[in-house]
Amino acid sequence: MLLHGADPQAVERAADGLAAGELVAFPTETVYGLGARADDDAAVAAIFAAKGRPKDHPLIVHVCDVAEARRFAASWPPLAERLAAAFWPGPLTLIVPRAPGVAAAAAGGQDSIGLRCPSHPLARALLAAAAQRGVHGVAAPSANRFGRISPTTATHVQSEFADTLPALSVLDGGPCAVGIESAIVDCSRGMPVLLRPGSLDRGALAAAAGEALRDPDAEAPRASGTLEAHYAPRAALRLMPATALRDALTVWTDAQAAARVPLASPKLAVYSRTVRVPRATGLVARAMPDAPRAAAYELFAVLRELDALGVALIWVEHPPPGVEWDGVRDRLQRAAAA
Repeated sequence: MLLHGADPQAVERAADGLAAGELVAFPTETVYGLGARADDDAAVAAIFAAKGRPKDHPLIVHVCDVAEARRFAASWPPLAERLAAAFWPGPLTLIVPRAPGVAAAAAGGQDSIGLRCPSHPLARALLAAAAQRGVHGVAAPSANRFGRISPTTATHVQSEFADTLPALSVLDGGPCAVGIESAIVDCSRGMPVLLRPGSLDRGALAAAAGEALRDPDAEAPRASGTLEAHYAPRAALRLMPATALRDALTVWTDAQAAARVPLASPKLAVYSRTVRVPRATGLVARAMPDAPRAAAYELFAVLRELDALGVALIWVEHPPPGVEWDGVRDRLQRAAAA
C-alpha cells in the first residue's frame, strides 16, 4: 500500500502500523528503509525474514534525537556526543555500547548497537508520530532483498516486495537526496573507527571526532552493509580501470561485429566517466557523473535501470581516487564481489 507523503494522514497511518508491530517502508535522505519497532523482537524478526537477511547481521535503529538514542545505550561516549552534535540529523550511524536487555534482535545479538538520526522530513515526522504511540526507535535496514541493490524511490521498494509483501505500507517521500547508505563510525571502543564510508567526508568526520578515524580491525563490531559482497544487481558487475574497460570494449564490439547472428537486445551495459562507449548492437551505455555526490545520488537507480533492461553484464569504470569517492567506490566494490 503506497502512502503518499503529501497526505497529512499518511504518516499517522504508517505510525499506527509500526505501533501494531507491522513492517513499514519509509524514506530517509540516504535510501528507503524497511522498518519495525526496535523493541518488538517479533516485528524485528519479520524484517530479517522479509529480506532473507542473516539474523546475526545487525540492523540500524533510527531515532528522533540523542535523548532517544540514549535509551538504547549502556553509555553515551563523548566521541558519540561530538559526532552527533556535528552531523545529526544526517547520514551518520554511530555504534555505541548497547544497554542490556534492549533491542538484542536488532543488534544481531552484539553488545553494541548502531543508531542514526535521519534528516528526511518524512522520516522525522514518522519517528515523532511513532514516539507519541510509545515506539521509541525504529530498526530499519535498506528496503530490499538481502545483498541486492538498495532502493532510492518508493517504486523500487514496491517492486522489491510485490510478490512477498503485497500489503506492505510504503511511505512515499520521493527520491532519496543522498542515494547511498550512511557512514558508520564505531564509537564503542574509545576510538573512532570508520566501518563503512558514506557521503560524509572522512576529514570532516575526523575533525568533529577530534582525532583521525581508524580503519576496521579484527575486533570491530559487525555492522550493516559491511559484508564483502553486497549492493549487487542481478547482472554480473565488473569494476575495471579505464584502460582495461577500453580494451574489453574493443574485444567485445569486434566479436559482435563478427557474429553471424547479431544480438537482438542489450546484453552488456557500461557505466563510465571517461571511456567513450561505441555504438554497438547489444550494448547500452550510461555516463557516470564527474561529481561524487551526483554519482552517489544516481548509483543505485542506474543499476536498477540496467537490471530492468535484462543485461547479463555491467562493466563499470573505477571511480577516481580521493576520499570524496569512498562511498561510491565501497558500494561498487561490494557489488562486484557478489
